[in-house]
Amino acid sequence: MPEQAGILAEDIGDFLAHARDELGLSAASLDAYGRDLAQFLAWSEGEKINDPTELTSAHLRSFAASRHRKGLNPRSIQRQLSALRRFFKFLRREGRIDGDPVEGVRAPRVKRRLPRPLDVDQVVALLSIPDEGDLATRDRAMLELFYTSGLRVSELAQLTWDRLDLKRGRILLEETKNGERRVLPLTGLAHELLTRHSKVRRLDTNLVWPSRRDSSRPVSHRNVWLQALKAAEIEDFRFHDLRYSAASYMLMNRASIAELAEVLGHKALQMVKRYSHLSESHARGIVERMNKAVFGGGGNA
Repeated sequence: MPEQAGILAEDIGDFLAHARDELGLSAASLDAYGRDLAQFLAWSEGEKINDPTELTSAHLRSFAASRHRKGLNPRSIQRQLSALRRFFKFLRREGRIDGDPVEGVRAPRVKRRLPRPLDVDQVVALLSIPDEGDLATRDRAMLELFYTSGLRVSELAQLTWDRLDLKRGRILLEETKNGERRVLPLTGLAHELLTRHSKVRRLDTNLVWPSRRDSSRPVSHRNVWLQALKAAEIEDFRFHDLRYSAASYMLMNRASIAELAEVLGHKALQMVKRYSHLSESHARGIVERMNKAVFGGGGNA
């Protein structure tokens, strides 16, 4: 039907204009939406579908499957489906379609990335920020505390001075992810650095790590993290992986799964078992030493 040949393309153009003029999306976001929707448009035209009212969930599943067959990774497919959800939401609000063809459509599951724990030398390098003033003390305190305390990233970012008991060496968390009160130890270098940081703290905020521009907001840990990674010459390592490194170190120093769950704030032991693979080589070493001591062998059959 020639008169309908450009309906889907026109609707996509209208949506992008709406996203630019009314939603105020950035140029980068608009470019990403444009690329994702252009790919969907090309697929639809290949399927001889030019009117969005003809699209069904089966069509959208077929589109996602075609992306997967072409080698697109699951995260990219998720991003494209997200763009389509926003696009079809716009069409429903404009009264151009009745249903939502993306509803119930899921991208292939993302393969979970196994964390990469750092060795002791890497941790030392990462936490060895030169002591060059108050900001350096703050940054060192932030990284040291995250590595040694068991805090989650969100708990670290939103930490306030009234949650820190420097005299007794502990951190009190009333509102946690699992809804339970947690008391964490504050010892060693982290305690020393926080004590120093407390002497030059800003008095116009209760945040431990306030932004210099807006004291009501926490500083971006990402900037601190990227600078530390660069100085330590460590690549492909996420901030959250530092928590895995700490968990690995605790396990290798005979912490039980139950003790690890307490420190990390996990309610279910099953959540902590994902850390157990990190100490596999350590466990192997224990078994090999036991075999050598008892049987006089090297531990291999």
